[in-house]
Amino acid sequence: MAERTAWAEQLAQVKRMHGWVLAVEHLLDGNWTQEGEGVSNATVGSRLDMWRTQMDKLLTDGTLCELERECLTEFLQVLSNLRPHLVQCYDREDFPRTNNDMERSIRRLKTRYRRISGRKNWNAYVLRYGRSAAYYEWWEQDATKRQQLIAQAARLDRTRWRELRRQTTVAQHEQLTRFRFRHKRQTLLASLQERWAAAAPPHSLP
Repeated sequence: MAERTAWAEQLAQVKRMHGWVLAVEHLLDGNWTQEGEGVSNATVGSRLDMWRTQMDKLLTDGTLCELERECLTEFLQVLSNLRPHLVQCYDREDFPRTNNDMERSIRRLKTRYRRISGRKNWNAYVLRYGRSAAYYEWWEQDATKRQQLIAQAARLDRTRWRELRRQTTVAQHEQLTRFRFRHKRQTLLASLQERWAAAAPPHSLP
């Protein structure tokens, strides 16, 4: 019975802390608005700031245990750090509040590649084609988008095309360098030393 009582108290603490997360989610999803009432960065930010002020008072009124105070302090600090970014999506139409759609798109890309190649790891595919992998997947969804690509490419002048190709190459090269530094560091450093030696041959002293 004593053990059950101890677990009940811990479960109650978890439920209270989970409620804080749900409260912030409810503030950010905008479902609290009345019919005909608009949602803006200012209104959501104001409600979020009011909630944070109320929770700040909760830290000092003695109602929370030590663990809850530590967790709430950390939670409020995270919200304070992210505050400028959490309320920037409401003034623009069709601006997503989360990146869930993007994550699902990436998952579909991975699934398609794995089915084609039979490989679980798709790092080599991404490093080879970079952002073009996502563009290709979007364009290949239906014939209309393929025709849209052809029409846009036909209006692209050569100077602009070379600039876009240069930007894509630079971005892909940076991504490849980061991957090699993280996973093949010794090989990368050795190649850099060889290039440095070839570019700056030693000169004999007079």
